[in-house]
Amino acid sequence: MVHGAASGHPGGSLGCTDYFTALYFKVLQHNPQFSMDGKNEDLFFLSNGHISPVFYSALARSGYFDIKELTTFRKINSRLQGHPTTHEHLPGIRVASGSLGQGMSVAIGAALSKKLNNDKNIVFSLQGDGELDEGQNWEAIMFANAHKVDNLISTVDWNGQQIDGTTKSVMDLGDIHAKFDSFGWTTLEMNGNDMDEVVATLEKAKGMTGKGKPIAIMMRRDDPGFKKAVDDSIKAQIKSGDLAKTYDKWFMQPIPPAGAKIGLPVSDANKNAWANPNDKPMEDYAAKK
Repeated sequence: MVHGAASGHPGGSLGCTDYFTALYFKVLQHNPQFSMDGKNEDLFFLSNGHISPVFYSALARSGYFDIKELTTFRKINSRLQGHPTTHEHLPGIRVASGSLGQGMSVAIGAALSKKLNNDKNIVFSLQGDGELDEGQNWEAIMFANAHKVDNLISTVDWNGQQIDGTTKSVMDLGDIHAKFDSFGWTTLEMNGNDMDEVVATLEKAKGMTGKGKPIAIMMRRDDPGFKKAVDDSIKAQIKSGDLAKTYDKWFMQPIPPAGAKIGLPVSDANKNAWANPNDKPMEDYAAKK
């Protein structure tokens, strides 16, 4: 999807694949015959909406819409926008997300509405660790404990990275697990890239609901073996010169003139787009693709 669109966020999506697979195919009690109200079923809210590729993939493979529609990701007039939106009326999407820091608040509201409706189902949410820099999260975390929102399971993708660098260098939040504990939550941890552990932890969390406390799961994604594999791959590319070629291809291009085709690296097939001010804009190009 991301490769086809030449745009998107593959890293977070790949890192959360185990979580979405476990949630949608094992843990979540949900109905692909989508109803916005979501009565008598579990609900899920994605806060870090930029990892929409894995979210859309899980929804399509769960039967919410045709898998073929995944090929329209980030295309003009597609329902599968870069960040999920409700006005596209895509089944499975209950809230627009991508403005970071808001998802937990939405999930708490949904959890409270279930309590008011005597609906015994659970509300799940997923947040990135970087978006915990947003103050709204901490208001929500305090609120959930104060109001005993014990039908909520919020998972934090604890991967240590955000767009401007490591979470430690941008704004070190320290021990996030301990912080949730101090705010009165029941807090669990799991390896986010171990499917058996993800399923077991989500099932354990469901069994702990209804006991007066919201549930938080710290989903670690800091496997040293994976990091070493990535580092070794980068070192090999540097040694061979491939990394420099890739960098030049994607990032060392001149700013295009107004009206030029964008979204693709400069190539022999696309050079004229950068030189011809009368060329058609991106919208026309994308519509034909």
